[in-house]
Amino acid sequence: MCARCALCWRSQGESRRSPVPAPEKPIPSVWTRPRKQKEQPALSRERIVAEAVALLDAEGIDNLSMRSLGTRLGAGATSLYRHVANKDELIELVVDEVYGELEVRDVGDPAEWRAAAADSAHSLRSMALRHPWVVSVLGQVGLAYLGPNMMSLTERMLAIFEAAGFDLAEADQAMSTVISYVIGMVTSEAAYLSVLARSGQTEQEWVESLRPAAEEATKDHPRLNEGYAAQRDRDPAEIREETFNYGLDRVLDGLEVRLGHTKG
Repeated sequence: MCARCALCWRSQGESRRSPVPAPEKPIPSVWTRPRKQKEQPALSRERIVAEAVALLDAEGIDNLSMRSLGTRLGAGATSLYRHVANKDELIELVVDEVYGELEVRDVGDPAEWRAAAADSAHSLRSMALRHPWVVSVLGQVGLAYLGPNMMSLTERMLAIFEAAGFDLAEADQAMSTVISYVIGMVTSEAAYLSVLARSGQTEQEWVESLRPAAEEATKDHPRLNEGYAAQRDRDPAEIREETFNYGLDRVLDGLEVRLGHTKG
C-alpha cells in the first residue's frame, strides 16, 4: 500500500478499484536507478546535493542548472552527470534533502496525537519558509515520495494518526489532509516572502508602504476596512502565524470529531 502524502501522485482508492496497466515508458526517477558504486571522493552525490540546496536558497529555482551548480563546485557539468543523471533527478534529491529537516516526534500516549500532529505541521511550514523554492517544484518531483527522508517522514506521521485511533488506511488520509493544508497555506506564504526578499524591504516596511493604497482600496468596503484597521499596528509575521494556527486547529478539530465517530 502506498503511504500517501501531499507529494504522492497516486490514489489509494483508484488502485483498489481497478488495476492500473503498467506504463509503456517508466517514470524516470533517481530512486529507481541503481546508484553507481564508485564515486569521485571530491565530488560525491551528497556534496552536490548540499551545494544545490545552498544555490537554491540563495538564488532561487530559476537559477538552478547543472552548469551553474558545476561552477559553484568548481567542476564541469559533465562531472556532475556521473552522480546525477539530469536536473530532474537533482530536484528529487534536493527535495528529499530538505524534507530530512522535518521533526516528527513519537507518540507514547495516544492523548498526545494532536500536539504531535500540530508540531509536525509547524515543522513542515518552517522548512518550506526556509527553502521557499521547494513549493514551486512539488508538482515536478516524480517519484519523490520514494526518497529515504520522505519515507521516514511518512512512516512517523502515520504512526501519529494510528496512535490517535485511526486504522492505517484512514491514518493515511488524515495525514494527507494535514499535509495538504500546510502545503496550501505555505505556497502563497513562501511566494509572498520571496517577493519581499527581492524588494530589499522588511515585512513591516513593505506593509507600511502599502498602507495608503490599502486604505484607499477598502474605504468603500466596511467589513474589509474594519478588518484592516484592526490589524494595522500588528506585526505582520504574527498575523501570518495566527492565521496558520487557526486553520490548522480547525483541521485537527475535524479529525478529532471524526475519531469520536469511529470510536462510537
